[in-house]
Amino acid sequence: MMTPSQSPERMRAFPFVLAIAASAILVFSAPFIGEIRSALRTRFPGQFVTIVAAAVAVATAGALIAALVRIRDRWLLRVGLIGAALVLAVTYSLESGLGNPESDVVERFHFIEYGLITLLFYRAWRPLGDAGVIVLPILAGLAVGTCDEWFQWFIPARIGELRDVFLNLAAIVSGLLFSLGFDPPDRVPRSFSRRSLRQVAGVALLTTVLLAAFVDCVHVGHAITDPGIGTFKSIYTSAELDALSRDRAARWASNPPLTRPPRLSREDQYMSEALWHVQARNKAWSAGDIASACYENRLLERYFAPVLDTPSYVSKTGHRWSADQRTDAERRANLPSGQPSAFVSHAQDPFPIFVWSRGKYWLAVSAIGLCLVVAYGWLGRSKTRG
Repeated sequence: MMTPSQSPERMRAFPFVLAIAASAILVFSAPFIGEIRSALRTRFPGQFVTIVAAAVAVATAGALIAALVRIRDRWLLRVGLIGAALVLAVTYSLESGLGNPESDVVERFHFIEYGLITLLFYRAWRPLGDAGVIVLPILAGLAVGTCDEWFQWFIPARIGELRDVFLNLAAIVSGLLFSLGFDPPDRVPRSFSRRSLRQVAGVALLTTVLLAAFVDCVHVGHAITDPGIGTFKSIYTSAELDALSRDRAARWASNPPLTRPPRLSREDQYMSEALWHVQARNKAWSAGDIASACYENRLLERYFAPVLDTPSYVSKTGHRWSADQRTDAERRANLPSGQPSAFVSHAQDPFPIFVWSRGKYWLAVSAIGLCLVVAYGWLGRSKTRG
């Protein structure tokens, strides 16, 4: 006799509980992953890349061995799917690499993380037996990846951006190909059942809202034009930057940010933007582009003065140029006066800021969401009537 703990409902729910729990661990472990990386760098200086690369290689080899041992039928198809997963992971990793060995090896570890998440969601939806088993794990994995990057954007020392969401998506597709080869459906899924379509509409709605809100929060911003400086992009308006400048000047007067913020805290995006421009100014100065360095410095003095004047964990003396350096730079740059500056700052590159109308953006998102809501409701009524 089946005990209550072994009821069909609980048995069907367990794979979803496992997949959601693993996803939550992945997302909320973000602050501690940074600590682990720092500990590895400290404990094994110069060997961080080797250690992470070895972990990726061992995990990949273990997954491949487990999959090949499991294959008993449809050998060519299943090996082909697993091979395609490996080719996609390797190709995307090589093509999307930034040229920084530490960053690139960490991104390759994402393929292990999201491959596992995708496998868990795939196993949860596998009983559907139709095309939903392909679409639903991708949507669920994308929702998890969006939450992961969004959370990383909020916390110090981690970077969350749309580029990494696409990296996660590549890892999810690779994980799905591996999952199909590891444990394929009983028959080739060629169509959707009404039940699957309704679930697709529901999960797609959730993923759309999450992704749209993430892009709005992290990447939608403003192009600010100042006649004496030029144009630059920010997630804040000019008025918001002025308000933040006054706030930081007042707060930092008695409590400057001399220590790196704890992992479980909110990143100061105002300070982060200021540091982009400090780096751009210093880089232009080192390259001999005195005009660009002067414009970046003017921008910093106008919108980010507290970061220039306040000692911090980044620089104990602040970032302001001395009066002599500023005078010398302005003289050497020989900037035109009496006409608007044509300078365009690229300090935020490669972090994209989209200058979109939020009203039009959310109108488009709402239209997509409404279609998904209507589809979800209609498919539910159709099932009931059927």
